[in-house]
Amino acid sequence: MPITSWPLAERPRERLLAQGPAGLTDAELIAVCLRTGIQGKSAVDLARDLITRFGGLSGLLAADRTAFRGMRGLGNAKAAQLIAIIELARRSLGERLRESDALTSPGAVRDYLRLTLAAREHEVFLVLFMDAQHRVTGAEELFRGTLTQTSVYPREIVKAALKANAAAVIFAHNHPSGVAQPSQADELLTRNLKQALALVDVKVLDHFIVAGNQALSFAERGLL
Repeated sequence: MPITSWPLAERPRERLLAQGPAGLTDAELIAVCLRTGIQGKSAVDLARDLITRFGGLSGLLAADRTAFRGMRGLGNAKAAQLIAIIELARRSLGERLRESDALTSPGAVRDYLRLTLAAREHEVFLVLFMDAQHRVTGAEELFRGTLTQTSVYPREIVKAALKANAAAVIFAHNHPSGVAQPSQADELLTRNLKQALALVDVKVLDHFIVAGNQALSFAERGLL
């Protein structure tokens, strides 16, 4: 049954305006953005299908724009709305990182990295550059690889850090396999990068592995 046939007090948009967003479910909030459903499914039903397909709200927000292609009920207009919302969320988290100490806002760092890397189908190596107060001044994807690996060159990392005038960095890469465990190669690479950057007085604060909804921290594991 379409939402327009529901009692006014039960419709997500009207409830949001009257009571605020906190009382709505994830599916209802997404339905407000989608606005309409398809034949046989309301916008809420369609939103539930999306959440199920992507394994939860975090998975949906981390989805790449290509993930929506060909999905029943998601034409260009609805896909564009979702992509815009995801990008706004990513930019909002980026602002939070730039305005605060990355070490005292680990949640913001994790959320930003999950939104940026979780949906990638190939490995990507990303660096967050920070000033002396550990505020993020920039982010750059320096290397892209295959489904299972990527090649990272310490010399290029050092050049990028110096160009960004960084006092500290945080590394991150994704595991498209969905397993957020560091390999021996990951640990060796992190040690080599830390030693190389120490020569130019740039600190390595952390290295994250993003896999699905997980973001494993080397610092928390005692691997730095």
